Amino acid sequence: MAKGMREIKRQIKSKQNTKQITKAMEMVAAAKLKRAQDAAIAARPYTDTIREVVASIASGAGNVKHPMLQSREIKRTAYLVITSDRGLAGGYNVNVLRKVSIALKENHKSAAEYDIFVIGRKGRDYFTRRNIALSEEATGLSDSPKFSDIKSIAAKAVRGFEEGAYDELYLVYNQFQNAMMQIPVLKRLLPLDQLQSDGGNKVDYEYEPNPEEVLNVLLPKYAETVIYSALLESKASEFGARMTAMGNATKNATKMISGLTLTYNRARQAAITQEISEIVSGANAQN
Repeated sequence: MAKGMREIKRQIKSKQNTKQITKAMEMVAAAKLKRAQDAAIAARPYTDTIREVVASIASGAGNVKHPMLQSREIKRTAYLVITSDRGLAGGYNVNVLRKVSIALKENHKSAAEYDIFVIGRKGRDYFTRRNIALSEEATGLSDSPKFSDIKSIAAKAVRGFEEGAYDELYLVYNQFQNAMMQIPVLKRLLPLDQLQSDGGNKVDYEYEPNPEEVLNVLLPKYAETVIYSALLESKASEFGARMTAMGNATKNATKMISGLTLTYNRARQAAITQEISEIVSGANAQN
């Protein structure tokens, strides 16, 4: 009995240590979530404005031709997948990787029909284990990533479409809704053919030297900005998912500690009762 009680006490101590760790991780994730959420929200007006400018120029410039605005026969597709470098974030990475895996399985017959760009170690390791070659990867990003951190991979993904290496580019990432909800999204980024048909109030811009030159600069910049905005959304989603996962882990640890404590108290009570019974039995035997 004493040996069993010592084991229960050891388990209680282990669960208490785990609870302290998960609680600390939950608080850290909550603090980082606020900063990441603010960054994601702050990036939206810039993305929306540059999109409005590009759409206005593209729709009002008549016969302007640019490869990023042209739909073409789909022979090869590229996917830019955004994951995290670390785990312990619930289904954050699993949901995104499942999303892209389904797309690859349903839309392509072989690896020759697609290219993969990955941000985050979890995504890189996932595709590496499945022997899927990566066109580019970016890992080790900070919790508050700058555009310069992903400029190389974003520029290479966009340039590949411009040069005809593939005929469409998709973004796969977690769209931030709130701390409890992150939605895995597969979004077509290129071509930008939908920009020309956008409605709403149009603004007349003055630009020089000509629409073609302006679009040559703005279109790649806009596509790269959308990628960076998706990264910020993903970071907010990551911290929201980790905060929720660690919160659930803390609650589960609390329940386990309560159950083990109850078991320990019952075992202790049984041991005391047994000792009293043995004392009473011994006293009666002497009489």
